Amino acid sequence: MKSRLSGEKLIELKNAAIAEFGATNWRELGALTNTLDDVEKHPRLLRSLSWDDEDYDGLALTFLRKMIGSNDENLKIVERYISDRCATLGESVSSSNVNGRKIVFSPEVFQIPDTGIEPNLISVMMPFEHSLTAVYSSIKRAAEIQGFECSRADDIWEHSTIIQDVFSLIFRSYIVICDFTGKNPNVFYEAGIAHTLGKHVIPITQSAHDIPFDLKHHRYIQYLNNSEGLAELEKALNGRISTLKHF
Repeated sequence: MKSRLSGEKLIELKNAAIAEFGATNWRELGALTNTLDDVEKHPRLLRSLSWDDEDYDGLALTFLRKMIGSNDENLKIVERYISDRCATLGESVSSSNVNGRKIVFSPEVFQIPDTGIEPNLISVMMPFEHSLTAVYSSIKRAAEIQGFECSRADDIWEHSTIIQDVFSLIFRSYIVICDFTGKNPNVFYEAGIAHTLGKHVIPITQSAHDIPFDLKHHRYIQYLNNSEGLAELEKALNGRISTLKHF
């Protein structure tokens, strides 16, 4: 697939990289794009960075172009990584729309995690009810089939407040699945966080009446909480996750 990298986008990525990157960032991005050997063997890139040479700007530009090449998937990886690193190091969260406009904000209620976005992580926002245990198991199976790790807030305990763990989990996730069954207000709140952070959100529910009015225009997966219904849910999620992992 031919890369959609434009000259303007390349310069934007380069400017962000030279403002924020250290040697570790170049190596991490190289590992994600299968170009780590190229990073390590480059005769000037890391050395120029270390010595703050005048040619570092140009080296970063040409190396990013080589790293992305004609691979559109590498372009997406580079964009996600640089966007995440710049947001994290700047202690703010930013997102952009198709017109290139950006919203930058520094939340006061939440702490921004030190770790970045995990491209193989799916988080699940749902009530912690025994009746939904089998539902969560079906979601996890669908995620694992597509090579994703699946987690929800009760799987972790990193902070003294659960909402900080929830925010951190959503922040780190590539996809967020929200089960609106029962009109749980916490799930509504968490879905709002996920949308604000620009995550891929997959709404699911046992009843269409449980989808909030403001979200009814979004596609959602409706399922039955029985063996046949959960098998269909797993199949539907498998297809949706497969599509989103190529975005």
